[in-house]
Amino acid sequence: MHFMAMMGFTVTETMIRYDVPVTVASAVIAVIVVFIGLLIAGTGGRGPVRVAFGGLFTGVGVAAMHYTGMFAMRLDGDVRYDPGLVAASVVIAVVAATVALWFTVTLSRRMVIFGAALVMGVAVNGMHFTGMASMSVQLHERTFEVEGATALSLLVPIALLVLLVIGGLIFAIGAAPSDEDFAGRAYLEARQAQREKLQSVTSTTASTKRRTGPAQFQRSASTNNSSGSFNGFGSNGSNPGGSGTSDATRTTSDAKFK
Repeated sequence: MHFMAMMGFTVTETMIRYDVPVTVASAVIAVIVVFIGLLIAGTGGRGPVRVAFGGLFTGVGVAAMHYTGMFAMRLDGDVRYDPGLVAASVVIAVVAATVALWFTVTLSRRMVIFGAALVMGVAVNGMHFTGMASMSVQLHERTFEVEGATALSLLVPIALLVLLVIGGLIFAIGAAPSDEDFAGRAYLEARQAQREKLQSVTSTTASTKRRTGPAQFQRSASTNNSSGSFNGFGSNGSNPGGSGTSDATRTTSDAKFK
């Protein structure tokens, strides 16, 4: 946004050129500070302190990006800044970055996120143009040749970079799992865990039956044999003491007959 807006910036009676290495450095600063700010606010405990600290770091970094990009501007004159408006632009950047990080870690509904992005776009533009309003140029009495790249020469690489970033963001948003995806994955994992638990219980039960079945049969047979011996019966069903009893009965009968 900063570089696109700077292409519409002109100063009467002087050409404007840009120092390419400094311009690239300002873009790198923006990427790094936003990345670190997201790490601070989005990792670990997502408390208000972390969001505020991440917003402060990101806002100051975005302001540094803006004024580094302004420093890359070359023109035939002296550039001055109003300290009050510079401070106001930094405050706007910090507040906008803090609100953006808070939206990032708390909001989940798409329409609300779209509204938050719209508000943040307006806030970032407000920061940029506040910073530009703090700038004043006093032209030199003698003209000098201004060196550097023109705004049009930077248009193509900046446009390609913006398109790549936007395309990457759209792809990342589309590929990111939704709440329904997380819920479905949790359901499938729970069902899989239940299935594995049931299979484990069934396997354990079957193994226990295989181990204890022959032993129970042997104990049952041993118990039956012991019960038969206790009742006076041998293994063939005969009564060992029966012959003695019959002999005594026959002797008594013979005595009575005589």
